[in-house]
Amino acid sequence: MTPAEILADDLAQAAQQMRARDEAFAFATIVRTVGSTGAKPGAKALLGVDGTILHGWLGGGCTRGAVKRAVVQALRDGRPQLVSVAPEELLAAKGVAAGDSVDGMQFAKNGCPSRGTVDIFIEPCLPPPLLVVMGASPVAKAIAMLAPQFHWSVAATPIQGKPHQSCVIVVATQGQGDLDALKTALGVQPSSLAFVGSRKKFAALAEKLVNAGFDRSAITAIRAPAGLDIGAVTPEEIALSILAQLVQDRRAAVKHADA
Repeated sequence: MTPAEILADDLAQAAQQMRARDEAFAFATIVRTVGSTGAKPGAKALLGVDGTILHGWLGGGCTRGAVKRAVVQALRDGRPQLVSVAPEELLAAKGVAAGDSVDGMQFAKNGCPSRGTVDIFIEPCLPPPLLVVMGASPVAKAIAMLAPQFHWSVAATPIQGKPHQSCVIVVATQGQGDLDALKTALGVQPSSLAFVGSRKKFAALAEKLVNAGFDRSAITAIRAPAGLDIGAVTPEEIALSILAQLVQDRRAAVKHADA
């Protein structure tokens, strides 16, 4: 739970319910005001994926458009946003215009008669990424046991993920329906797909997938064998190597987005 959630019971309860449903949402907190404004610093709201206020209050409609745009961007990028809504003449005095972004601050015009300035921090709250572990092998069971500790939502079969929720699949059938599992996984088009097995075994399966009409580039993108090379031997060690690779991918994506 974030500090924003514990300040108001209704926000905390609503946030917990949305987390339980693996839904994306955002918190907006007014951090600074200048002049006449409806809401004051500390005012908070919980907003849905379209920027609609579900709980809380941020004042009148003067900030609504800017907050909505910032929420959509924050949930799309997975990064917080800082927005300053101010009268056009004040923006001009700072040498910026509505739509500009300077040093992490996005500027928007306040066209309301109050003519106040409101700075708002947007905190995205995304559902944990979905990890589909296909198979009932010891490795599959070890992955399913360890993954929640690394903030993955785990499923045993491909399911429809929630909006803003990435999905990766690990096929750990290990001889029990490998080809059918790979066909199912490819049909879902996950963000990444890994196969637990040797290169030689996967090469034979890959040829069958090509013959079955699957796209060769999608087959080539499958990681086989799954996991980082840490010399893993036991199912738990193999599971650890796979989760290490998934964490590495996740952090690399965030680093790339920030670059």
